[in-house]
Amino acid sequence: MKKTNPAARKTTLAKITLAGGLLAAPLVALGLAQPQAALAQVSDNVIRIAVMNDQSSAYSDTSGRGSAVAAELAVQDAGGKVNGMPVELLVVDHQNKADIGATQAKKLIDVDRVDALFDMANSSVSLAVQEITRQAGKVVVHVGSAHVDLYGKACSPTGALWLYDSHALAKGLAHAIYGAQSKNWFMIVADYAFGHAMQQDMTKTLEALGGKVSGAVRHPLGQADFSSFLLQSAGSNTNVLALLNAGTDTTNALKQAGEFGVTGKGMVVATPIFTIVNAKAIGPQLAQGTQFLAGYYWDADDASRAFAKRFAEKMKRPPTHTQAGVYSAVNHYLKAIAAAKTDDGPQVMRKMKELPVNDFMTKNATLREDGRLMRDMLLLQVKQPADVKGEWDLAEVRGVAKAGDTIRPLAEGGCALVKS
Repeated sequence: MKKTNPAARKTTLAKITLAGGLLAAPLVALGLAQPQAALAQVSDNVIRIAVMNDQSSAYSDTSGRGSAVAAELAVQDAGGKVNGMPVELLVVDHQNKADIGATQAKKLIDVDRVDALFDMANSSVSLAVQEITRQAGKVVVHVGSAHVDLYGKACSPTGALWLYDSHALAKGLAHAIYGAQSKNWFMIVADYAFGHAMQQDMTKTLEALGGKVSGAVRHPLGQADFSSFLLQSAGSNTNVLALLNAGTDTTNALKQAGEFGVTGKGMVVATPIFTIVNAKAIGPQLAQGTQFLAGYYWDADDASRAFAKRFAEKMKRPPTHTQAGVYSAVNHYLKAIAAAKTDDGPQVMRKMKELPVNDFMTKNATLREDGRLMRDMLLLQVKQPADVKGEWDLAEVRGVAKAGDTIRPLAEGGCALVKS
């Protein structure tokens, strides 16, 4: 990509235009003036970051363009520059394909000279990008991805997992829902890295509690018809229907479960990856009672509502917790650069681990040596239709899943960075 003068770029959100469906044009470059004195430790005299995720299909509503908007807000809150260096933001659509994600990550680093990548929102893509950034010594922060290997066997000195993972979601949700009337679970599983990890961790957790997996089926990404899977669940003496997928797959499965009457007979629905966008698409009549974990809910407190208001000015709706998490990750990254006085990947990541994470959705959290952010999660439940007071008043906070109770212990992950 030809380098342009940051002073000549617009400071407002530009329309995203995709080049061949892969790489978006630079979204925004903030910082109106050329730096007075360039710091030698900042490459190219520009801090260049990229949001990589699904901009056009199954996960585009829960991550997608909204994650780019959240990153832009974080850059704006930093004043558009760090230590006098302007910040430039690019956006990439990986189309939920690991090979495309890897190719684009290489291009971003080698050609566009990007210093850090954020979001991914697809575990297969995250695992591929983790290797690319490890070799290049560039920071990568996985927000909407959940594979435990990202802070385990595949951990990286420049990688971080920011929001949730399959172990924490399985343990937190299973413990919240499991009971005398919720022992037999049926799983509908996305057939790729995230779904496989989620199924393994949920099964292990349930068996430890004394529960049983009465059946499980896998489906490809972008499944439209879940009827045959739902009929299997209805005939399997199931108490809990666990939808181990995400995005529009979860929306379609849950909507059809309601339409087929599967969830209207006392069956509890557990959705590890669920957002208010899913709840809105399904509607409270069909989604009511659905329980899920989230790192952020727009109406949880005053700080959450304040951020949601800013986000809604650009997106016309509140953010999902993945989108809010991208703000949190970019915000902390820029703070670490300011403190480290360099954009060198390993040095910045070390500073990110030294500094406590504090923002509207995160209170005094620490980033462990294996790259896992020790974040508490909210237990949310979709409201009954009669309790809904506004368009996005869709859920209520039922409790908090503490990081120390749900996130896999440091010594159990197999991360080579962990000192014995």
